[in-house]
Amino acid sequence: MSRVHVSIVGLFGLLALLGAGCGGGGGGSSTVSVDGSSTVGPYVTAAAETFQRDTEGVNVTVGISGTGGGFERFCRGETDLSDASRPIKDEEAELCAENGVEYIELQIANDALTVVTNTGNDWATCLTTGELKAIWEPGSKVSNWSQVRDGFPDEPLKLFGPGTDSGTFDYFTEEINGAEGASRTDFSASEDDNVVVQGVAGTPGGLGYFGFSYFEENQGTLNALEIDGGSGCIAPSVETAQGGEYTPLARPLFVYASTESLGRQEVEDFLRYMLENETAIAERAQFVPLNQAQIDENLAKLDEATG
Repeated sequence: MSRVHVSIVGLFGLLALLGAGCGGGGGGSSTVSVDGSSTVGPYVTAAAETFQRDTEGVNVTVGISGTGGGFERFCRGETDLSDASRPIKDEEAELCAENGVEYIELQIANDALTVVTNTGNDWATCLTTGELKAIWEPGSKVSNWSQVRDGFPDEPLKLFGPGTDSGTFDYFTEEINGAEGASRTDFSASEDDNVVVQGVAGTPGGLGYFGFSYFEENQGTLNALEIDGGSGCIAPSVETAQGGEYTPLARPLFVYASTESLGRQEVEDFLRYMLENETAIAERAQFVPLNQAQIDENLAKLDEATG
């Protein structure tokens, strides 16, 4: 299991901001187990840090095995919550059904999937989705920046990206290459986004992609590309992701909760804590917050599931 990448910028400010107490916990010690997406993991970890300080006797454990790996554990009944950077797949839902695991889906943040280059790259500031497809599609032989666009230099192109268990991989390949999982295979892959960050940062001709929060954490060592999805070049940001301009790489992020686990007060309390404090957690953990309508919608889903 990869080390959890925790975004704790301003954590103590978040503690002060979220100082209101949280119920539940009861006597003794109890654990809320979470696994899944490396993109969503930092948000849930930041929420867990403050929740545990406000809630006596509750321990929240957050693992990162990728969205697919998280669903495998979740649908075997091994975890209470599953972080996901894409909706659950049919075959994953079938596995849950086979094992009697019922669940609800909650959106807990937004994301602007970010394409990055090395800071020494001063020629590529915006790529079209067509150029990204030419680079990343199955069988692509693009190996030099000069092949991407006329006028780009003769510089070897080295690719880095998430592994096939990642929901980020699934989302990117579907939106850019037209089919989930459709990708060239000759790139450096890792389920740990920090490895992708380091790869691009250490390679002059490097190109990679991951969730917006990882760029925000590393913007001093990476360049974020604007993306032209047909309506001009748009940079990834909180504003463009919330406003719908950053297409097609803006996306929702999820936590799935088993209905059996929701019967435990500490699990319900943790989910409610995340949603009721969503904007503060997202801003401090450098995610794109939900808007108020999205927060209200997901709180209503939680209310319905918990009676």
